Amino acid sequence: MKPIIGHWYRIQGSDSFEVVAFDEDDGTIELQYFDGTVEEMDIEDWQAEKEAGALEEVEPPEDWTGSVDVDPEEDDSREAMEYGEDGDRRERAGKLEGLDLFE
Repeated sequence: MKPIIGHWYRIQGSDSFEVVAFDEDDGTIELQYFDGTVEEMDIEDWQAEKEAGALEEVEPPEDWTGSVDVDPEEDDSREAMEYGEDGDRRERAGKLEGLDLFE
């Protein structure tokens, strides 16, 4: 079982985590736990856990906001944003008049 970015796993005796990066050349896997903690694991350790039967793929948590630090109210307000007739979001930012890009 190769680590798949975006999939959730659990090692026996620990919390579930999501694979957020996998560098085959470097041999490292970046894991993120539900609480937002990020950890790195070597591919050799991953293989050892797999061979020992301690590594399993699990379902993602129902409340995905834990690891990305989004308030439920903020998420609801995003859904309520208005859309224009063509489906694009209406402009929210002001003009950038007077901005000197070469300062």
